[in-house]
Amino acid sequence: MLACVLHGKEDVRLERIPVPKQQAGELLVRVDAALTCGTDLKVYLRGYHERMISPPAVFGHEFAGEVVASDNGRFPIGTRIVAANSAPCWDCYFCALDKPNLCTDLLFVNGAYAEYIRVPARIVDENCLILPADLPASKAALVEPLACAVKGIEDVAVNEGEKVLVIGAGPLGLMLARLSVLAGAEVTSVDDQVDRLVVARELGVASTVTGRLTPELVEQLRAEYTPHKLGFDCVIEAVGKPETWNQAVELVRPAGRVNLFGGCEKGTELRVDTTRLHYDEIRIYASFHHTPETVRKALELIATSEVPAFSLVREGRSLLDLPNVLQEMRAGSTPPKTAIFPQLPSGTRLEAEELERFL
Repeated sequence: MLACVLHGKEDVRLERIPVPKQQAGELLVRVDAALTCGTDLKVYLRGYHERMISPPAVFGHEFAGEVVASDNGRFPIGTRIVAANSAPCWDCYFCALDKPNLCTDLLFVNGAYAEYIRVPARIVDENCLILPADLPASKAALVEPLACAVKGIEDVAVNEGEKVLVIGAGPLGLMLARLSVLAGAEVTSVDDQVDRLVVARELGVASTVTGRLTPELVEQLRAEYTPHKLGFDCVIEAVGKPETWNQAVELVRPAGRVNLFGGCEKGTELRVDTTRLHYDEIRIYASFHHTPETVRKALELIATSEVPAFSLVREGRSLLDLPNVLQEMRAGSTPPKTAIFPQLPSGTRLEAEELERFL
């Protein structure tokens, strides 16, 4: 089969490798669509992922496709499925606390940038779902990142009528904004890229502000977009930089809530004014990964179009083009999500309206 194999830092090679052999309890799935992801870009730039991938290895983890080998009665050959990229063990301390996203034996799967992928038995049992007949794979593949956003909104408990600020309008920032809109909040999105904020408007965001979060912009946001200039009811940081983590805390009102959703590099620190934290009763949350429950909720949100997938997945490209797509992502010149199709001829580019008809 054709696959994109990560060999190290910025070293992805298109190779012909053997089709994975399906073992007992596993599924062999033909990948109909895989989505680009900021995590995959980080893996590409770093050449590895500490928990998920060691080169050389096929990478990519957001996908949907059709079962081509199975010994599982729930998923016979021909079943169209989407699978999350991990599954908990349900035996460890954190699973017993109903925190399966923090499972000490969280099992990951990578390998979506290929014609076929083998889905481990535990993921088949816990986080593999059958697709509705009319749901294209290029929409369904959004389930995994959306499940993370669902958990983020649930963790911070966004409520109807609240003023919510989402810092960052990358793919997850856009999903967090849309879910906040669905919760009934009045949402403001801030980002330094105008194109991203156009998508935020499509997703129902009430106000968009273009620019980097300078001290002056922080004051402007507080003064112009919040009651009595006190700050937002809830602030969600979806950038993953220590400076914006600190600015998120600055922008929340007394007794407000902050979700530090974007992951920062290991070793970086958050510095908070302890006086404000204590006397203003600011509550700080952080959300990591997804759970089997939020995976199922994400599929329902996509299937019902409450989260319009093609506002985020705005083009389709060939698997052969993936190395170029990664470089375009690095330069910031791609849409929020690109669907990668193993069966699409090299050089073909599908627009959002064509994706609906392609699969």
